[in-house]
Amino acid sequence: MTAPTHGPSGEAALVSRIPTVLFVCVKNGGKSQMAAALMRHRYGPAVRVLSAGTRPGRALNIESVAALEQVGASTAGEHPKPVDPAMVEKADLVVLLGEEVELETSSTPVQRWVTDEPSRRGIEGADRMRLVRDDIAARVAALGRQLGLRPQA
Repeated sequence: MTAPTHGPSGEAALVSRIPTVLFVCVKNGGKSQMAAALMRHRYGPAVRVLSAGTRPGRALNIESVAALEQVGASTAGEHPKPVDPAMVEKADLVVLLGEEVELETSSTPVQRWVTDEPSRRGIEGADRMRLVRDDIAARVAALGRQLGLRPQA
């Protein structure tokens, strides 16, 4: 992303700006953590990534963590966190994961990702999480393109 600024003599210049994306789900233990880890893994320092929950749980979903580890994405040091107004203010974009999450924002743009839910088709456990991960990974890649990011090598 670029933003116009003004140089010392008042001329317009473009400077590169690192976008901030906030991923939100209800518990911040599964889907929003997955999206955040996949975004960090794919784009590294080209994007600032935050995640939070509207009603955070107590721990990360272990099947979600395992599915991320299979593709080299990490949730090390992460834990469920509540959404706070400062996070929303910092974000250039808020991504709501799932149909049930609700969050009011005043001026921050919002996208809603209604992600695949394999359990509705009778798919559970590790197989379910791999399908959810792959759906979110495809959405993260599309978001990266939308933001003009390049995957890290």
